Amino acid sequence: MFMRKVANDRVSRWSKRSPIVIGLINNMPDTALRGTERQFCALLSAASRDFLVRLKLFSLDEIERSETARAHIARYYDDLRELEEDPPDGLIITGAEPRARDLKDEPCWSGLSRLADWTRDNAISTIWSCLAAHVALLHADGIKRYPMESKLSGVFECQFSSSAHDFTNGTPSKWFVPHSRYNGVCEDELSSRGYSILSSSPATGADIFVKHDNGPSFFFQGHPEYDSAALLGEFRRDIGRFLRCELERYPDMPRGYFDGCLEAELEKFRERASANRNPELLHDFAAIVPESSLQSPWLPTAMRIYANWLSFLSEQRSRRIDQSNHFFVDAEPLRRLA
Repeated sequence: MFMRKVANDRVSRWSKRSPIVIGLINNMPDTALRGTERQFCALLSAASRDFLVRLKLFSLDEIERSETARAHIARYYDDLRELEEDPPDGLIITGAEPRARDLKDEPCWSGLSRLADWTRDNAISTIWSCLAAHVALLHADGIKRYPMESKLSGVFECQFSSSAHDFTNGTPSKWFVPHSRYNGVCEDELSSRGYSILSSSPATGADIFVKHDNGPSFFFQGHPEYDSAALLGEFRRDIGRFLRCELERYPDMPRGYFDGCLEAELEKFRERASANRNPELLHDFAAIVPESSLQSPWLPTAMRIYANWLSFLSEQRSRRIDQSNHFFVDAEPLRRLA
């Protein structure tokens, strides 16, 4: 889906047959960097049956990286400054693991705020994910995130709005979607500031919502891009932190994710881990849950949502090309006469 970048690699933007260019600004930590690339590559590939899609990778400079991650980014990612020189047709901006109580103290605050201004001023349709969505909401409209009593983690049933919207055209009335976050935003506050809620549930609050500025901009508090093992990896990571005494409390099991038999086995493991906080126990955890046993029932609906977005981007690009070609003058005959 993406290739090693090469100098002067430019796809002609003046042909309706050229790919839709999507920029993925990947702000996930080093441990999740490549997994996030794979997840979005797989989802866009599955959603793009009717379109050619080219994915360009970016990351904020403010995020601290290991030497290995910096080498990977240098090889496969483009410089953010290229966004202004050659804007993509659409952007996906990921969140990051929360680090600060105050959102403005997050390392990515300034970079994401600049992106929010740039996408609005340049009418780039953008998908904002999780923490990136919270930054964009606070920066643009003063909507604050609020901390939850405990981490919201699991697969939750959400209801789509009865109001028709092209972004959710062809989706079922309900879907099960992963959420993994410590913070949320108030639905009433979103509505009062012009956001339309497209999907929600009592457990998650607003799941997907949209604001029609120049873009429009779409916001996900959930993670429809997750593969079947993503929540398992996060749960295992948090258990490791507990066993190393980096977390005081054993992490809650993701809700609606494991079947009853696995939940029973994982509860036994929790009792062992709580009695003996030994990092070596993490090896036993890996044997309890085979990744092949996990399902991802949200992916067909996620594919439909992203296919709808790609269709919108394709229509917008065709309109821009038609408008540009209306004023285009072929200078080649003039050069031959000179």
